[in-house]
Amino acid sequence: MDTQSLQAFLAVADSGSFSRAAEHLHLTQPAVSKRIATLEDQIGARLFDRIGRRVTLTEAGRVLLPRARQILVMVDDSRRALTNLEGQVAGSLTLATSHHIGLHRLPPLLKSYTQAHPEVRMDLRFLDSELAYQGVLDGELELAVVTLAPHPDPQLEVVPVWDDRMCFVCAHDHPLVGHGRLTLHELCAFDAVLPGPMTFTRTLIESRFAAAGLELPVALSTNYLETLKMMTAIGLGWSLLPERMVVGELHELDVEHPTITRSLGYLVHRSRTLSNAARAMLALLEEARDAASRRT
Repeated sequence: MDTQSLQAFLAVADSGSFSRAAEHLHLTQPAVSKRIATLEDQIGARLFDRIGRRVTLTEAGRVLLPRARQILVMVDDSRRALTNLEGQVAGSLTLATSHHIGLHRLPPLLKSYTQAHPEVRMDLRFLDSELAYQGVLDGELELAVVTLAPHPDPQLEVVPVWDDRMCFVCAHDHPLVGHGRLTLHELCAFDAVLPGPMTFTRTLIESRFAAAGLELPVALSTNYLETLKMMTAIGLGWSLLPERMVVGELHELDVEHPTITRSLGYLVHRSRTLSNAARAMLALLEEARDAASRRT
C-alpha cells in the first residue's frame, strides 16, 4: 500500500465525501477516486459504499481505518527520526492550542520561538482542548498546549505549565454585587453562563458544586471564554473565568469556597518520535513553567 492512497482513504473516511477529501488534499475528485480504487484493488475489497451523495465505510473500510492511521504515523515518525539526525531545527511543527491559551499565555513563547528558529514552518491550530487531546492521540498533532484533563490517557505525556486561578465574576450592576460574602448555595439562586458541558473546565466546576449537593443553574454556555466574558459583562449571569480575564467590566465576587484552579500545559504522545522543532518548543515551555506547576 502506498501512503498517498492511504492518505486519500483517511481523507474520505474523515470527511464522508470524495469532493471534500479532494479539497483537503488539493487534488481533483477523479484523482482521489483513482487512489481509492488502487487501494481497493491492492487489498481486494471495497472500502466505501456510495449511496446517493452519502459515502460510508464498508466492513473492510472499518477494519482498515485504525491500521491506516497507524501506518501513516509510523511513516511520519520514521521521517522525523531521520531528519533529527541532521540536528537542524527546521521543517514543520503542528501545534494545537485553545483560544484562551493562544491569546493569553503563548504569544511571548511563540515570538521567542519564531525569532530563534525562523526555518520552522508553524502550523498553529486553534481547537477546543478536548479535540486537541484526541488529535494528539490519533497522531494528527505533534504537540498541544491546552487545559489539561483531570484523568489523561496513559498513552500521553502530560506536563503542567501554568496554574490558572479561576474567579467568580459578574457585571458591575448585577444583583449579586450587593450581597457581600456569598455561598455556593446563594450563587445557585442566579443564572450562570459557563463553558460547554463536555469541556474539562465545565467538568471541574460541576464537580465542586456537586460535592456541595448543588446543581448549576446554567442559562447559557459556550466554549469560548472571551464570549463568556462578554455575556457576563452585559449581565446575562455570573461566571467563573481565569484571573487574567477579570479586568474592567467584570466584578470579582467574594465566595466562601477554596480557590478553584485549572491546570494548563502541554501534551505529546509517548510513542511518537518528536521532531527537533517540537523539542525546541518543549524546551521553551519547560522554561515557562510556573512554580505551582513544578510541584505537581
